[in-house]
Amino acid sequence: MSGQRDYEIFEAGDVTLQSGVVFPAMKLAYKTYGTLNQARDNVVLYPTSFSAQHFETEWLIGPDGVLDPASYFIVIPNLFGNGLSSSPSNSDGTPFPDVTYHDAIGIQHRLLTERFGVTKLALVYGWSMGGMQAYHWAALHPEMVERAAVVCGSARCAPYNYVFLESVKAALTGDPAFRDGRFVERPVAGYRAMGRVYAGWAMSHGFYREELWREAGFTSLEDYLVRAWDMTFARRDANDLLAQIGIWQRGDISRCAAFGGDLDRALTTIKAHMLLLPGVTDRYFDVRDNEDELGRLVNAKSAVLHPIPSLHGHRAGNPVNNPRDLAFLKAEIAALLDK
Repeated sequence: MSGQRDYEIFEAGDVTLQSGVVFPAMKLAYKTYGTLNQARDNVVLYPTSFSAQHFETEWLIGPDGVLDPASYFIVIPNLFGNGLSSSPSNSDGTPFPDVTYHDAIGIQHRLLTERFGVTKLALVYGWSMGGMQAYHWAALHPEMVERAAVVCGSARCAPYNYVFLESVKAALTGDPAFRDGRFVERPVAGYRAMGRVYAGWAMSHGFYREELWREAGFTSLEDYLVRAWDMTFARRDANDLLAQIGIWQRGDISRCAAFGGDLDRALTTIKAHMLLLPGVTDRYFDVRDNEDELGRLVNAKSAVLHPIPSLHGHRAGNPVNNPRDLAFLKAEIAALLDK
């Protein structure tokens, strides 16, 4: 984490994780956009998704974007295991401990309160793993979160979602570079296998049936798979990917001492305006999980479920170069921020 960079580091010190393990000199990488107002109440927290680093998600931020830095002070905290915050790739080589969303939110909370003096969040916005973090924020800090937008996310990792991640892990760790529980070199074949598995899960049956990949300029299905998926995860350290998969699979807002594994109790703690935006054709963050959660958000200021009407599967919630889905998200978030 040395050299030139466009982000800051919050030095959290030695942190006792949820597991009881002490993580020495834990570091949270983050970037801010816009200006914090005098009341310190115009803050939008925008956590990163699986394998993403802040610069890959900031396309959403702008005067004509979903999040406007002219009005809001936007903070992107990089999730542990993404290669910028503490991760296997930048740690001392010892086995990387199990980290949870609860651990991540704990350090994000310290960043906001200790560095910026923030006690109120106008919005927590997140897609996928970012959406799961938004849910955790709403449950763990109900007095602090005014609004939360959960885009293609859920309050916990559903069994089907867990199985999907098992297939991703199996594809990646099938590479001979994986030995004794870790990768000792870059798993080129494993990256490709992971990408091919992911391509089938992330997009919908309709996406492939309608050959929507042509809209992005791909000339054939194989061209799409090669250029869009084969090496999409090769930009990340393979051990980092495993660390984040573990965080994802352990995700559950009720999995802490405060809630004792009682999801109903955790959901009824939430007081924010809650906007659930699942993708209609998302295969692993299923609409039905959000439907089930919606009925339990009985103490939220408001709770609405507006599925994204798209054939882009899970990627409907991250609509880079997808104007229709982007317009849907922009309108939904604008309405939420008006509440």
